[in-house]
Amino acid sequence: MKRSEFSYEFPEELTAEYPAEPRDSCRLMVLDREEEDVEHHSFNDLPDFFNAGDVLVVNNTKVYPARLYGQKKKTGAAIEVFLLRELNPESRLWDVMVDPARKIRIGNKLTFDDELSAEVIDNTTSRGRTIRFSFDGTNEKLYGKIRELGETPLPPYIDREVEEEDRQRYQTIFAEHRGAVAAPTAGLHFTEDLVDRLREKGVHVVPITLHVGRGTFRPVGVEDLTKHRMDSEQFRIPEETADIVNEALLSDDNVVTAVGTTVVRAIESSLSASQTLKADESWTDKFIYPPYDFKVTERLITNFHRPESTFLMMASAFAGYDFLFDAYEEAFEEEYRLFSFGDAMMIK
Repeated sequence: MKRSEFSYEFPEELTAEYPAEPRDSCRLMVLDREEEDVEHHSFNDLPDFFNAGDVLVVNNTKVYPARLYGQKKKTGAAIEVFLLRELNPESRLWDVMVDPARKIRIGNKLTFDDELSAEVIDNTTSRGRTIRFSFDGTNEKLYGKIRELGETPLPPYIDREVEEEDRQRYQTIFAEHRGAVAAPTAGLHFTEDLVDRLREKGVHVVPITLHVGRGTFRPVGVEDLTKHRMDSEQFRIPEETADIVNEALLSDDNVVTAVGTTVVRAIESSLSASQTLKADESWTDKFIYPPYDFKVTERLITNFHRPESTFLMMASAFAGYDFLFDAYEEAFEEEYRLFSFGDAMMIK
């Protein structure tokens, strides 16, 4: 398929600037692939679609405040450093993106406050750099300093100033393992009460970890999708999660539901010889677009995605291209809130 086939027009006013409050009060569009039928619900109705023994797989990655503002030590010029990935905790090396890139060169010293500074030690891409932090304290204290100074990395299409409350808004209740620069947004709709109700029905809520990288916002730059390359992202699938998922896959009565496209990327990237889920810790650059034969994912909870995004392409591979785009048209008519802080859909 071609990138342009995933372009669409949408009402700009439906872009959600803030999440629903409470989170599970957002709307839920339910897509039945077999009947090609659409129903409208509240996300709070989610337990009604689950039975005892069903499995809900969530991503427990944790977003850190990845955007730092500072100065070039020599000139005092303002700079922005976006933390991409920690390379070596002992050496305090990080991959970052910098702005303005043309003024930040190897050997430059950068300062963020009286306690935290860094040196640029390598160029990786036109805007990419490797930096070494200088900080008098343990790594945990360094992370604390980054949390203190850093800004929540909201998606670039959210057209407002970042607020202190975004540190909590742009984090799922499952967040446990630090490493993401973007939230697995399908998980943002869950509340503790909703998860308790699912577990009371006998639903297994199990975690994987996939650290969402900056590449999640990188546009597809080629028309021919076979030529697009995803950025690699680190994932981990625990043994217990694999066992519970595989038990449901072998059952005629239970289903495996992935909460978000990040979960799908992880579980569809780690298959055993028998095409069941394998416990693993690795990296994936898997790009899923139509047509695709899903091996582990049986249902998908996801958001409404941006035009030409890899998330939209994956959702259309799961729902069916025509059916998904028809559902999007209905969502616009029904004034569903769109994108990261917007409403949700479940494709079953």
